[in-house]
Amino acid sequence: MLKVLATGIWIAAVTAGSSYGAVYWMTHMQGRDPAAAVLEGLDYEKTRPINVPVIEDGRLQGYVVAQFVFTADAAALARLPVPPHPFIVDEAFRLIYEDRSLDFKHLERYDLETLKTQIRDRVNARMKGPFIHEVLVEEFNYFSKDDVVSH
Repeated sequence: MLKVLATGIWIAAVTAGSSYGAVYWMTHMQGRDPAAAVLEGLDYEKTRPINVPVIEDGRLQGYVVAQFVFTADAAALARLPVPPHPFIVDEAFRLIYEDRSLDFKHLERYDLETLKTQIRDRVNARMKGPFIHEVLVEEFNYFSKDDVVSH
């Protein structure tokens, strides 16, 4: 009888220990995805759409409509006295408006990587710190003046 009781206690202890070990391993010991760890503390924020007039030969040709998403450290965003959204919109507008290489007839050839990097770098310089990690393009379209007026 004592052997049956000892065997029952042994089985219960082994079951409880293995369950505890499995749960502990699942929550603490598994390697985390490095990409997920990097993105964990980031906030994704969307800017409002901007309409940038395209002027060629002194005449309005149409508008570039653009909207951006940016990533920033959530804790840093909470500490900022002013949100970065207006700065991103301002820099994007300036860069698109002033870009003489922008061929509105062939926007698919526009260098968006350079635009995104310049927006990020300029905003971080204006805010005096590396607050913006990445700028992403949500929308980038061209509408001719005729498209806008006829609707």
